[in-house]
Amino acid sequence: MPFTRFISKNSEGAHRLAEQLDFHFSGRTMKNRLMKAAMAEQLATWDPDSAENSGIPTKELIELYRRWGQGANNWGMIVTGNISISYESIAIPGDAIITQDAPFSGPRFEAFKELASVAKANGSLIVGQLNHPGRQQQAKYARGREVIAPSAIQLGARAHFPLIPSSPSASHALLTRPPPPNTAPKSLMTFAKPREATQTDITTVINSFAHAAAFLAAAGFDGIELHGAHGYLIAQFLSPSTNLRTDAYGGSSLRNRMRLLLEIGAAIRARVSPTFVVGVKLNSVEFQAGGLTPDEAAELCRALQQQAGAGFDFVELSGGTLETVDDMRWEKPSTAAREAFFLEFAKQIAPALGTPAERKTKLFVTGGLRTVGGMLAALESGCDGVGLGRPAAQEPGFAGDVVEGRVQAAVRAVPPFDLGSNLGIPLVMAAVQMRQIGQGKEPFDGSDEDRVAEFQRALGEWFKATAASQDSLSQHGYFDF
Repeated sequence: MPFTRFISKNSEGAHRLAEQLDFHFSGRTMKNRLMKAAMAEQLATWDPDSAENSGIPTKELIELYRRWGQGANNWGMIVTGNISISYESIAIPGDAIITQDAPFSGPRFEAFKELASVAKANGSLIVGQLNHPGRQQQAKYARGREVIAPSAIQLGARAHFPLIPSSPSASHALLTRPPPPNTAPKSLMTFAKPREATQTDITTVINSFAHAAAFLAAAGFDGIELHGAHGYLIAQFLSPSTNLRTDAYGGSSLRNRMRLLLEIGAAIRARVSPTFVVGVKLNSVEFQAGGLTPDEAAELCRALQQQAGAGFDFVELSGGTLETVDDMRWEKPSTAAREAFFLEFAKQIAPALGTPAERKTKLFVTGGLRTVGGMLAALESGCDGVGLGRPAAQEPGFAGDVVEGRVQAAVRAVPPFDLGSNLGIPLVMAAVQMRQIGQGKEPFDGSDEDRVAEFQRALGEWFKATAASQDSLSQHGYFDF
């Protein structure tokens, strides 16, 4: 049975997506304009009692990246899911981890080497996304410790992510119809108490990011992307809503709030080869009062391009935080309107970097793009490339199919797993599909109503089991399907 796809209303000029993209600072080249954006695979090892045995890429994770790396014309750049720089400060168990004392040898290093090798076997650039959650760490994984943040502002009751319903009945309601605004089931996540980071903490964070980048470079990775979006530590320093410091790293001055990011970039550049790619994911908008605005995002991008010693090859624009995930709904009915969601912000930010021909820091946009027409619109808006996440979980070779003209659009999943539903729900499907790929299977067809009905039943049972063991530190990852 063939896939049901979105409809691309304008595919004229699709050859532009196949054009190479040169990075100024590293001198590296993407073979096309399509980036496999980061997604939470949760396929690394996890042991709540052992840092040594946690965060190591498994054979399933390596197989997933082998599939993304297949094909002469597949993804120009492949960005991994979160790689935590601290065992004590993880975003999600099952993420890969590179601690500050991780040696450039041994099982962890060899696993990362194998992942890099298979991902780049056909010319894709493999880039590791490095992250520190800051205040956005679940309390149970902090185990009573205070976590660091720019300011001691706790992420509280407003933060919820509709992956784990509050009750089995909520689970069934969630899976039978798209949730109306502001009624999605609350997650059971509570977050650790933060304290204001000291200068010593900040120095440790900078050194940890730099060590992780050097580790990945030694393992054969082509570059790294700093996660400076979605409410994590770097984003917390950038945002005036979470950074109330009065020292050189905070206050009303954006220059002060961006200082941590710039110092991390410079520290990485000092530790790696000049040909190593360094990028950053930023919020184009935070969807909350007092948060980072598109104008500030534009000013930040301009500074990243001009900052001596940092050398950011690219900026990926996304948006939102865990506090605002409910607001990130695709309210408009048409695919074109949904695809334009972040493009409106990209159009405001792109001029800060100059024209595509003259800029040194390249610009990518990620979020909701599903058709060739939408991708071309991103290039027309001033972006240099586009990032795609969930389409890569359904079809690992999607980029190659687009570049070679076999498809014009991504598979359109059955509601509530399509673009029209709450943001969190489709991510569950993508996570299970990635798990299938890692197991050597073909991902199930998200556009097949019968298969999706089976998936919904399995998901409902998993939700029940997850809610029943919500306090477990061992629980991680998704289920087999």
